Amino acid sequence: MAGERLRTTVLGFAVTLLVFAALFYFAGSDQLVAQLERADTRLVLVVVGVTLLWLASWSLSLRTVLDVLGVDISPVKSFLVFSGAMFSNNITPFGQAGGEPVTALLISRTADAEYETGLAAIASVDTLNFVPSITIALFGAGYFVTETTLVQTNSRIEMAVVAIAALAVAVPGLLYLGWQKRYELEHRVIQRITPTIQWLARVLPRLSVPTAESIEQRVSRFFEAIERVATNQRGLALALGLSALGWFFQMVGLWLAFQAIGVPIKLSLAMFVVPIGAIAGVTPLPGGAGGIEWVLATLLAAATGPVIGFATATAAVIVYRGSVYWVPTLIGGAVMGVLSVRGRG
Repeated sequence: MAGERLRTTVLGFAVTLLVFAALFYFAGSDQLVAQLERADTRLVLVVVGVTLLWLASWSLSLRTVLDVLGVDISPVKSFLVFSGAMFSNNITPFGQAGGEPVTALLISRTADAEYETGLAAIASVDTLNFVPSITIALFGAGYFVTETTLVQTNSRIEMAVVAIAALAVAVPGLLYLGWQKRYELEHRVIQRITPTIQWLARVLPRLSVPTAESIEQRVSRFFEAIERVATNQRGLALALGLSALGWFFQMVGLWLAFQAIGVPIKLSLAMFVVPIGAIAGVTPLPGGAGGIEWVLATLLAAATGPVIGFATATAAVIVYRGSVYWVPTLIGGAVMGVLSVRGRG
């Protein structure tokens, strides 16, 4: 199982390198390197600082959710745990969808919580993080359009706005539908996963076959934890506020990245494209690396036209994504390494 996961990760990074090679080719590698060499190092460091503020905001959101679930964890430990979660997401294909099980295990080990509670916590945080991104993207798109002329927009920008508007309607609708049918959904999940889990336990070594009752209890605990988070209005509001603050720091990071290479953009444009780029993270690429860069550079070049261009947009995106991707990956990797050593001891 571990070997299969390793092969999948290696293949994902190999494809990522090909995606980046294509990006550098179309952007013009010589021009790209020249722009990056001229970047203001002090502003690049500020981008790193803003990235840390983003991590701190979202880690406090996780701490808030865990507090609602009765799990006590310090702000420092929540920061390290969330960094570990981002490390799992960044090296796993399909981003958060692939990294959540590992993150839940990390939470259970470091915060002395049940696995189902950790899974419910990180699933809740991921969902809460998605909600304000749509609102901010719509606000940024609307404000950006008022600052430009409709003639300057093109089909790519129009399609992005339509996609965001559709998500703004679809996501709350699906969440509401899921909440109304949560008990039916719980029953269906138990029916579907019980045979699968028992089959895996039979074919994998050193695993005992769980009973149907124990699986039902675990799934029920997961849904109960989700319900506790959803019905705690104070905790929900605080977690959403911290999530929105984290998104704002990400957007400021992209805006500062353009400042660093000497080509300023409007903050409203960053507010518009950052959430759309995050959607590209749900790809077979580890952490969406490569795909997110392509989407961001394409949208930024389309929105600014010849004023900035694809090469300049790509250079700024590399500064921004270099911080947003690698800072949590390095911190989280160190956390996972320490936990691995302690586990062997």
